[in-house]
Amino acid sequence: MTNPTTPLVRIRGLTKIFGGQRALDGVDLTIMPGEVHGLLGENGSGKSTLIKILSGFHVPDEGTLEVAGRDVPLPLLPGQHRSLGFEFVHQDLGLVPSLSVTENLMLGEIAASRKAAYSWRAARERAAKMFARYDVDIDPDATVERIRPVDRAMLAIVRAVESIRDGAAASGEAGANMLVLDEPTVFLPKQEVGQLFTLVKRITADGSSVLFVSHDLDEVREITDRVTVLRDGRTSGSAVTSETTGRELVTMIIGRELAEHPHETANTTAVGRDVVLSVRGLSHGPLQDVSFDLHEGEVLGFAGLVGSGYEEVVYSLFGASPGATGTISAGDRTIDVAHLTPRRAMSLGMALVPGDRKNAGSVGTLSLGENMNLTVLDRYFRGWRLRHGKMRDNVRQLIGEFDVRPAVPELEYGSLSGGNQQKALMAKWQQIQPKVLLLHEPTQGVDVGARQQIFDMIRGSTATSATICASSEYEQLETICDRVGIFVRGRLVTFVTGADITKARIADLCHGQASAPVAAS
Repeated sequence: MTNPTTPLVRIRGLTKIFGGQRALDGVDLTIMPGEVHGLLGENGSGKSTLIKILSGFHVPDEGTLEVAGRDVPLPLLPGQHRSLGFEFVHQDLGLVPSLSVTENLMLGEIAASRKAAYSWRAARERAAKMFARYDVDIDPDATVERIRPVDRAMLAIVRAVESIRDGAAASGEAGANMLVLDEPTVFLPKQEVGQLFTLVKRITADGSSVLFVSHDLDEVREITDRVTVLRDGRTSGSAVTSETTGRELVTMIIGRELAEHPHETANTTAVGRDVVLSVRGLSHGPLQDVSFDLHEGEVLGFAGLVGSGYEEVVYSLFGASPGATGTISAGDRTIDVAHLTPRRAMSLGMALVPGDRKNAGSVGTLSLGENMNLTVLDRYFRGWRLRHGKMRDNVRQLIGEFDVRPAVPELEYGSLSGGNQQKALMAKWQQIQPKVLLLHEPTQGVDVGARQQIFDMIRGSTATSATICASSEYEQLETICDRVGIFVRGRLVTFVTGADITKARIADLCHGQASAPVAAS
């Protein structure tokens, strides 16, 4: 068994060079047994490169690795991480949605067996025992695409931990017993993150360690024991989480103090301006008879618990939720929501930046430039021919204006970091100068530096448009919004404005401290 005073994993001087550029430059990282260790840094800081070296995907140029006090030669061979007791759970979770929970849990075992001789009954029983071991309640027979996002994440984690256990049993050695969680909560509603953290704590209570990679500083401060921060490929610092403030972490991440953006900078006069959008009787799914007005230059936030319907509003207003009912009025036009389509919504001056930018907001296999031009292609047709030179000029201008990096229009959009993907999406829609900008989780999976840039974009857009922002991040709403509408059980029950817009106040109201639906305002 590993001595609790001996580091489980120790990395020293890790360096990786790509084309003359140092993605990692002498990085040090020490992980102790039984701890949750946070790995922080902006996109491009080197986190992904470090993880890929530990998985055997990248070959380092320099550096050493110790596992449970033993020197391990680098580079690691593909698959060698399993014999060392490393397992990885990435953002996409690596699950097959069309298969059952049991099939996903036993995927490698099933593939190695003769299917005709495989005992599905025994497999389901083993799956149930695995879940019981970690006090996880998931139906082994359910199809993965039909279970909750948090259950998918816990399924992927249980599968990874069981793989570590199986590897240790096969080798007769304890190994490192280290689980690497790479942004595991990025697509989870905030209200479900706690369930995943409970599972993580059970895993570390058994002596395993977790390397927790995240951009969400609130989550990092809640779940981690210590943190290491990377900046520009170097180790910016390490600290005990409980002894470090959020502001100190931000300074370590970006190399400077983040400028204060107090709520007092919000446009407090916006609510008294002309109405640019009136919504009456909006209903769809959990939404029940929702009515409100959006004012010129206003940033209106919506918040609520999972299932309250707050996030459904922006999709219904964009015509992306078939079956929605109600009416919307913009200028002198009134439209039945049942007849609304994305094309008609755009003709009313609306633009939508969805929460799932990968699947709903972009075409990942197209280039950055092609994605950014999708909303304005009609401008570049001459007859049946596209004026590619004009399109390239437009993209270069947008890339510079919105600080999208790398500034290479030909790059595949899906290869960009989350923050730069989101900035490109904002640019794609802002160039059509929308009257109403609809946002869902605009900073999901975005690093702290890019997050501030996106906040600035949202506030900067109020000169030409009004914004509706549906978000589960209450602190974000506190920062950027002039008003916040609270949803409880499908109804818009109250608004908070001005100094009342605080994270604590929003949380109280979302948990039912207001119950009567409000009139449109």
